[in-house]
Amino acid sequence: MIAPQGFYSRHERAILGVGAIVLFLAFWEGLERGWWSDLLQPVIGAEAERWRIKPIFISSPALITQAAYRMFFVTGEIWRDLGLSGLEFVLGIAIAITIGIPLGLAAGWYRPLSHAVAPFLSALNATPQVAFLPLIIIWIGSGFATKIIIIVLLAVLPIAINAQAAVRTTDPRLIKVADSFGAGEWLLFRSIILPSAVPFLLAGLRLAIGRGMIGIVVGEVYGSSGGIGMMISQAGSRFQTDKVFVGVLTIVAAGVILVEVLRRIERRVEVWRP
Repeated sequence: MIAPQGFYSRHERAILGVGAIVLFLAFWEGLERGWWSDLLQPVIGAEAERWRIKPIFISSPALITQAAYRMFFVTGEIWRDLGLSGLEFVLGIAIAITIGIPLGLAAGWYRPLSHAVAPFLSALNATPQVAFLPLIIIWIGSGFATKIIIIVLLAVLPIAINAQAAVRTTDPRLIKVADSFGAGEWLLFRSIILPSAVPFLLAGLRLAIGRGMIGIVVGEVYGSSGGIGMMISQAGSRFQTDKVFVGVLTIVAAGVILVEVLRRIERRVEVWRP
């Protein structure tokens, strides 16, 4: 009994997660195939037909798997859209990091700058950035740059806000000790502020990844000529629900993988924390 208990305790997260996913997929497959309708027919009669859902509305894991195999390995039609969306995401997140981290760190370190940018950060944080999309399309059209700007608007806020909070939560005792040894401002920032800010920056980047994924879909749905969002929009208008789910689950898988990578990096750089 000890060995199974030890195995379960070491892999509890994976076992419970996989078990929940398997049960959910079985329930979902049963809705499309009519398993639950047939099972409830003797009990509730004709009302059981409500548990039988047509594939045009929800598809099923089996049909989605077949569509994914066809789109990835037979026709390869998804790779072009996936490459375009990936390029937009990488460029958007890179620009958001380039703007958000220096802005947040500077705002957290210099009080006058913090007072100057606080109204803009608060206003943007309280405003759904997607609302700017019609204006952006009017200003620069619906091309490649529009999607990048949407991703930047969605991703830069959590990065900047977390960077600002990281500086403000730095242990003041460390700063006093560095000052007492005559450390200059750049040395203080490089040796104390920046290392203590890394976990906050990674947490902000995790949030930015999720918001960047939203930006991909939203930006491409409005007048894009390619990308996963455009593919989802076109498939939805044709009632190809299996294809819609392939696009959605592809974005979900990419986001989960990126967040998990960042979580592992964050765990690695936080080994010195109590």
